[in-house]
Amino acid sequence: MRGFPTSSIGAAACAALVLPLSISLTAPASAEPPPVAPPHIGPALPGGVAASDSGVAGRSLREPDPGVSGSTRSLPLSPAMNRSLGPTGERGLRKVGIRPFSLVGVVWDDPAAELAGTVQVRTRPLATGNWSRWQDVEAHTDGHGADPGTAEGASERTRGATAPLWVGASDGVEVRVRPTDAHSTPLPDGMRLELVDPGADPTANGPVRSRAVPAMDEPASPLIPDASYMPDLSSVWDLLGGPTAPAPPAQTAEAAAKSYIGPRPKIITRKGWGADESLREKGFVYTSTVKAAFVHHSATGNSYTCKQAPSVLRSIYRYHVVSTGWRDFGYNFAIDKCGNIYEGRAGGVNKPVLGAHTLGFNTNSMGIALLGTYSHTNPPAAAVTAAARLTAWKLGVFKRNPKGKVTLTSGGSGKHAKGKKVSFYVIAGHRNAFLTDCPGSRLYGKLGAIRTASAGYQGRS
Repeated sequence: MRGFPTSSIGAAACAALVLPLSISLTAPASAEPPPVAPPHIGPALPGGVAASDSGVAGRSLREPDPGVSGSTRSLPLSPAMNRSLGPTGERGLRKVGIRPFSLVGVVWDDPAAELAGTVQVRTRPLATGNWSRWQDVEAHTDGHGADPGTAEGASERTRGATAPLWVGASDGVEVRVRPTDAHSTPLPDGMRLELVDPGADPTANGPVRSRAVPAMDEPASPLIPDASYMPDLSSVWDLLGGPTAPAPPAQTAEAAAKSYIGPRPKIITRKGWGADESLREKGFVYTSTVKAAFVHHSATGNSYTCKQAPSVLRSIYRYHVVSTGWRDFGYNFAIDKCGNIYEGRAGGVNKPVLGAHTLGFNTNSMGIALLGTYSHTNPPAAAVTAAARLTAWKLGVFKRNPKGKVTLTSGGSGKHAKGKKVSFYVIAGHRNAFLTDCPGSRLYGKLGAIRTASAGYQGRS
């Protein structure tokens, strides 16, 4: 198990008020000390990981592009004490008056360790200055990540993590982590709270500075303008009451028989949502084909607006790379509640890019995340429609029938042993591959409609 000692940043800039979680938190708020300069990033270590003098063993800090804003702060969670009983097995932290952040999550040293318990946070939004209600953070996210045996999956940089939670611009946070049974399954070692500031939108400070990426997309299918985040008119119609599975656009039988490729939807590029290309690993990793699409929900909550979606994506991106140690954004695509489709992991939207979305089954598949939490909330019709359009096109490129089935070989997922051949629907839910609620019961219930609509967009009967 990798060590995770407290960094000099955490000691100097993050003096937390750790209070008993079994009693009310009534200590006065504390102001944050003056900001501390970020650690010097030293020469690159083997494998392209930058060395740091921060003193945090096992953590990789990729040097950010100085022309792109945004930051990640990592605060250690301390054991909670009960004045009468002593240690409770819980961990927590309370910080106020700190630099603004918009997304939170909890990470720990060993990516294979299970967090058997609950995680709750509340924050102090800048807009109101009042503390929010306690919110649950999805703690059981083992089904995400790179496949075992791959370079990304075996990296010493990876860590266990909860799902990230979007809370909006805030300057105070309180977290409590409670084990289900502290005696039988204690909390993982090295637990830390990650606070992510997504930085300014691309349009706020002029053009986004971005490392050049090879042009891999068909020139005949232009993407929507980088600064445009509004849905197309049909998605607006969906929000106003259109059906979940709309009739496909008119297509001649001859054209459909030749291709079975749905019309390419509009896709907002990584540059469009402001991805800092200096964060991710250089280069791209591909699989041989795309046989299936796994549908997820991001479990980041539903409080974001469509205008904030690029900020949510930049926050998730930072969380995936800086906090959990993945090589890039985990999902191949993301879809917001207004039906906008976004390029996820870099490498070309029409290419079979290897993602880190469905543990054990990333090979020969793609991952699509609907931004939000859909366990008890219905996904917006616009987002469901966008998923159908995206899969109709991308699966069509690789000659897949959205209503069909396919056999994939497990790389080792916990639910399916390594080497086991498993039959899936071509459009499947994350829970079909792993023991998880993802993509949430309400979204999972829409997969049949997505398959039907996707096939219709391909011109199939």
